[in-house]
Amino acid sequence: MEHPQDKPQGPNPSGRKSYGNISEHHWTRAREDENQEALDYYRERSKAPGVAQGGGPRNFYCMKCDGVIPTEHPDEACPHCGASLEGVAKRYFNWVEIDEPPASDLRALLPVAGALLALASALVLLLMWALS
Repeated sequence: MEHPQDKPQGPNPSGRKSYGNISEHHWTRAREDENQEALDYYRERSKAPGVAQGGGPRNFYCMKCDGVIPTEHPDEACPHCGASLEGVAKRYFNWVEIDEPPASDLRALLPVAGALLALASALVLLLMWALS
């Protein structure tokens, strides 16, 4: 009698081991037709301006044309398509990063500071009234 745990499971259901060079039983070959849409996207993106020439470790991509833009790029527009680079979000190889802090949190803290000052003033006045 065959038990379910006797059957090989996981990415290699055939149970054959793959060692050394990639054989036809390797898990990458079993998945070679999957994710075709993502592969096509990356192949197309590799044709974008500046990508074929390579780039530095912290270059980012234009949100509009997928062109490579150096991090130290002084302009406010993409050198390839002219799209605006304003904003704090930058798209890197496979993630979007918001790495610039907001200008200041002072405006958000002003109401809290005002409320604390009013409370402290009220307590001082109450204490002065109680002592007189």
